Amino acid sequence: MTDRTNGHGPSDVAAAVELAVAGLDDVERQEQGSTVEFSRTGTVFATIEGKAASYRLSPAVARAALATPDTAKSVRGADWVTFRPAAMDRFALDRAVARLESAWRNATQ
Repeated sequence: MTDRTNGHGPSDVAAAVELAVAGLDDVERQEQGSTVEFSRTGTVFATIEGKAASYRLSPAVARAALATPDTAKSVRGADWVTFRPAAMDRFALDRAVARLESAWRNATQ
């Protein structure tokens, strides 16, 4: 796995998303109460709320994500999944960042 944190591992999924989104282009960050929304070209593609991150993924990627630990359907819609890892180990970090990048790419389609 590629070290996406430059040796400084985030303590939770919210920190992982904030760290990873800093490396993406054309991202707008907006706070809506206790939720942070990330959008690209006007489309919200990820959110963080507490110790959970939600991602708007392509249907195929969303289905695959639902088969992984700590992932559930999101109340945001059919193409959204919520990731709430029990622990932020390197596997959870990889899933959090990979889903963020997939959602970011998907936001322009």
